[in-house]
Amino acid sequence: MKEAKLLNKIRNKRARRVRKKISRSVSVKPRLSVFRSNKNIYAQIIDYRNHKTLVSFSSKNLKEKSKKTDLAAKVGESIAKKAIEAKIKIAVVDRGSYLYHGRVKALIEGARKGGLKV
Repeated sequence: MKEAKLLNKIRNKRARRVRKKISRSVSVKPRLSVFRSNKNIYAQIIDYRNHKTLVSFSSKNLKEKSKKTDLAAKVGESIAKKAIEAKIKIAVVDRGSYLYHGRVKALIEGARKGGLKV
Protein backbone atom coordinates (compact mmCIF):
# COMPACT_ATOMS: atom_id res chain seq x y z
CA MET A 1 0.00 0.00 0.00
CA LYS A 2 2.83 2.38 0.80
CA GLU A 3 4.45 1.64 -2.55
CA ALA A 4 1.26 2.55 -4.43
CA LYS A 5 1.00 5.85 -2.58
CA LEU A 6 4.64 6.61 -3.33
CA LEU A 7 4.21 5.83 -7.04
CA ASN A 8 1.09 8.01 -7.18
CA LYS A 9 2.98 10.82 -5.51
CA ILE A 10 5.79 10.53 -8.08
CA ARG A 11 3.29 10.49 -10.99
CA ASN A 12 1.46 13.55 -9.68
CA LYS A 13 4.75 15.39 -9.20
CA ARG A 14 5.81 14.56 -12.77
CA ALA A 15 2.42 15.68 -14.15
CA ARG A 16 2.67 19.02 -12.32
CA ARG A 17 6.22 19.52 -13.61
CA VAL A 18 5.23 18.77 -17.22
CA ARG A 19 2.14 21.00 -17.09
CA LYS A 20 4.12 23.85 -15.53
CA LYS A 21 6.60 23.75 -18.40
CA ILE A 22 3.94 23.72 -21.12
CA SER A 23 1.75 26.37 -19.50
CA ARG A 24 4.22 29.03 -20.63
CA SER A 25 3.82 28.32 -24.34
CA VAL A 26 0.32 26.87 -24.43
CA SER A 27 -1.32 30.29 -24.51
CA VAL A 28 -0.01 30.75 -28.05
CA LYS A 29 0.05 27.17 -29.32
CA PRO A 30 -2.52 24.39 -28.96
CA ARG A 31 -1.52 21.38 -26.88
CA LEU A 32 -1.33 17.77 -27.97
CA SER A 33 -2.70 15.85 -25.00
CA VAL A 34 -1.84 12.14 -24.71
CA PHE A 35 -3.79 9.60 -22.66
CA ARG A 36 -2.71 5.99 -22.42
CA SER A 37 -4.91 3.18 -21.13
CA ASN A 38 -4.01 -0.47 -20.88
CA LYS A 39 -5.53 -1.30 -24.28
CA ASN A 40 -5.68 1.96 -26.24
CA ILE A 41 -3.95 5.28 -26.68
CA TYR A 42 -5.74 8.57 -27.24
CA ALA A 43 -4.52 11.91 -28.58
CA GLN A 44 -6.30 15.21 -28.87
CA ILE A 45 -5.29 18.72 -29.80
CA ILE A 46 -6.85 21.26 -27.47
CA ASP A 47 -7.17 25.02 -27.84
CA TYR A 48 -6.26 26.36 -24.42
CA ARG A 49 -7.96 29.74 -24.79
CA ASN A 50 -11.40 28.45 -25.79
CA HIS A 51 -11.17 25.12 -23.92
CA LYS A 52 -12.22 23.22 -27.05
CA THR A 53 -10.93 20.03 -28.60
CA LEU A 54 -9.90 20.84 -32.15
CA VAL A 55 -8.81 17.38 -33.33
CA SER A 56 -8.89 13.95 -31.72
CA PHE A 57 -7.91 10.42 -32.68
CA SER A 58 -7.39 7.12 -30.88
CA SER A 59 -6.31 3.58 -31.52
CA LYS A 60 -9.99 2.60 -31.32
CA ASN A 61 -10.45 4.32 -34.69
CA LEU A 62 -7.94 1.96 -36.30
CA LYS A 63 -9.41 -1.34 -37.46
CA GLU A 64 -6.15 -3.25 -37.72
CA LYS A 65 -4.45 -5.45 -35.15
CA SER A 66 -0.81 -4.82 -34.35
CA LYS A 67 1.57 -4.15 -31.49
CA LYS A 68 0.55 -1.32 -29.17
CA THR A 69 3.62 0.78 -30.03
CA ASP A 70 2.97 0.39 -33.76
CA LEU A 71 -0.65 1.45 -33.26
CA ALA A 72 0.53 4.45 -31.22
CA ALA A 73 2.80 5.54 -34.07
CA LYS A 74 -0.12 5.28 -36.51
CA VAL A 75 -2.30 7.31 -34.14
CA GLY A 76 0.42 9.98 -34.10
CA GLU A 77 0.57 10.09 -37.89
CA SER A 78 -3.23 10.24 -38.14
CA ILE A 79 -3.58 13.05 -35.59
CA ALA A 80 -0.90 14.99 -37.48
CA LYS A 81 -2.76 14.51 -40.75
CA LYS A 82 -6.04 15.68 -39.21
CA ALA A 83 -4.29 18.63 -37.55
CA ILE A 84 -2.73 19.77 -40.82
CA GLU A 85 -6.16 19.54 -42.48
CA ALA A 86 -7.45 21.80 -39.66
CA LYS A 87 -4.55 24.22 -40.39
CA ILE A 88 -2.66 23.41 -37.19
CA LYS A 89 1.06 23.12 -37.87
CA ILE A 90 2.57 23.30 -34.39
CA ALA A 91 1.55 22.00 -30.96
CA VAL A 92 2.98 21.59 -27.48
CA VAL A 93 3.04 18.04 -26.12
CA ASP A 94 1.22 17.39 -22.86
CA ARG A 95 2.15 13.86 -21.87
CA GLY A 96 0.70 14.24 -18.39
CA SER A 97 2.27 11.88 -15.90
CA TYR A 98 3.58 9.46 -18.53
CA LEU A 99 7.27 9.09 -19.23
CA TYR A 100 8.56 9.90 -22.72
CA HIS A 101 9.02 6.22 -23.42
CA GLY A 102 7.31 3.38 -25.26
CA ARG A 103 3.86 4.12 -26.64
CA VAL A 104 3.91 7.81 -25.73
CA LYS A 105 7.24 8.26 -27.50
CA ALA A 106 5.95 6.34 -30.55
CA LEU A 107 2.86 8.57 -30.75
CA ILE A 108 4.88 11.79 -30.56
CA GLU A 109 7.42 10.59 -33.11
CA GLY A 110 4.54 9.50 -35.37
CA ALA A 111 3.09 13.01 -35.11
CA ARG A 112 6.47 14.46 -36.10
CA LYS A 113 6.68 12.03 -39.00
CA GLY A 114 3.18 13.10 -40.07
CA GLY A 115 4.33 16.72 -40.35
CA LEU A 116 3.25 18.23 -37.05
CA LYS A 117 5.87 20.29 -35.24
CA VAL A 118 5.87 19.14 -31.61
